Amino acid sequence: MPGAPDSLYVKAREVLLDALDALGPHRSSLVLVGAQAIYLQTGEADIAVAPFTTDADVIIDPAGLADHPIIGEALQASGFVLGDQPGQWVKDDARVDLMVPEAIAAAGTRGARLGPHGNRAARKARGLEGALVDQEIREITSFQEGGRRFEVLVAGPAALLVSKLHKLSERIEEPSRVKDKDALDILRLLRGVSTENIAQRLRRLSQDSRSTVVTAEALQHLEGLFARPAAAGSILASRAAAGLEPEDTIRASCSALTEELLRAL
Repeated sequence: MPGAPDSLYVKAREVLLDALDALGPHRSSLVLVGAQAIYLQTGEADIAVAPFTTDADVIIDPAGLADHPIIGEALQASGFVLGDQPGQWVKDDARVDLMVPEAIAAAGTRGARLGPHGNRAARKARGLEGALVDQEIREITSFQEGGRRFEVLVAGPAALLVSKLHKLSERIEEPSRVKDKDALDILRLLRGVSTENIAQRLRRLSQDSRSTVVTAEALQHLEGLFARPAAAGSILASRAAAGLEPEDTIRASCSALTEELLRAL
């Protein structure tokens, strides 16, 4: 990463580490997803825009989740406050979102039912199922010298691609919700990880019953949003890099890498 990371990104990392510390006994049931996971998997990914995020996304696999400590109590003891939505934990103006993939979540409301942990500690989310299949142990560290570090499960690049495509597709028709950065994060994955690596992982997701459907949907989104330089996702990515990389280069890169991946599959 060129230069020091943005101060808000540094804070987001510290708040994530606070959550991982507080949830230590449950850490084996947690998988880091979202932008922070993408940056761990791709580094700079040959993109001039520095990695940046103000939050963290973590999924919970209920299968191995212990009854104690109670998730909400542990986070509140560490200074977190539950936000307006289930699973939205806020501290120092940064946020950690705890989610359960929809395919393995119990039926019911938006809040995920987690037994003794209640239905407000985490929320259900669609598109994250791949992180149950495509995952690996990585070390996540503080940006501060001598700071904390934890070994945690991190979603692999195919799972991250699937989840980002679902997120972008859900928001693309709502200009107030769509973020150009989400499209650029998809390009980070396509540039930062070899096509064959992602393709191999996507094949595995397609064959696992937990992630078959969301993976097929994500590939449709990929083709529709990025297969042409003039497609909506390509345009959003170019806007996110405006002033740092030529917009036509970004759009062409999105299209070429998408076509290469689709051919590999």
